[in-house]
Amino acid sequence: MLLELVDVEVSYGAVTALRGVNLTVDAGEIVTLLGANGAGKTTTLRTISGLLKPRRGEIRLDGEPLSRIPPHRLVELGVAHAPEGRRIFPTMSVRENLLMGAFHNRRHVGEDLERVFALFPRLKERISQDGGTLSGGEQQMLAIGRALMSRPRLMLLDEPSMGLAPLVVRTIFEVISQINSEGVAVLLVEQNAAQALKIANRGYVLETGHVVLEGPAAELLADDRVRQAYLGEDVGEQPGIEPDTTVVTRVRKS
Repeated sequence: MLLELVDVEVSYGAVTALRGVNLTVDAGEIVTLLGANGAGKTTTLRTISGLLKPRRGEIRLDGEPLSRIPPHRLVELGVAHAPEGRRIFPTMSVRENLLMGAFHNRRHVGEDLERVFALFPRLKERISQDGGTLSGGEQQMLAIGRALMSRPRLMLLDEPSMGLAPLVVRTIFEVISQINSEGVAVLLVEQNAAQALKIANRGYVLETGHVVLEGPAAELLADDRVRQAYLGEDVGEQPGIEPDTTVVTRVRKS
């Protein structure tokens, strides 16, 4: 097992954001998390990447606890995080932004740059342009490309399609599938539930900080509660899941 969360609890002061969360990601999987705004999806990713510390529970990578490992060491261990909002460096060029992703290992920079440019040819065209002058879609490509420069085994992607045009969204999901096909596991938080479930094999649904539902993507797509809350289908009253368009899922590739 690549990643495991065991009874993880996280608080912001007196407010508990995660309540006994359990989830796993195996090598080569795509995992999607579903949940309404404020359900704890971004908190889950930030806790895995070491930006937040759990009050209780344990996070393990390859069976080893991560509690004492700082975020920059997690990158060296193969965990890359492309955060919500992209968080690129606006006054640095595309090339400089990408090189920031390879700060711990510069031995294969040329090869890694070409890998990113093969996935996102637009970035090669903009290589000398400042990140802040790129379109929203190009900035998202840059954020994913920067994460890839660290040669991750696990990528944490937070809302990669948010605010993007449909054509760009399709490109982003194609790239996520391509990255996964090359052996990189993905934990995906995504507002586009239908698209996320199409590339996922398994998912978790978070509600007010705890997991209320999990299973194969096909089963979640067929579940009336998920269809009503996240796919916009009128299937009548269903308890336990608040309607929203934000999704996170966990998937196993066949």
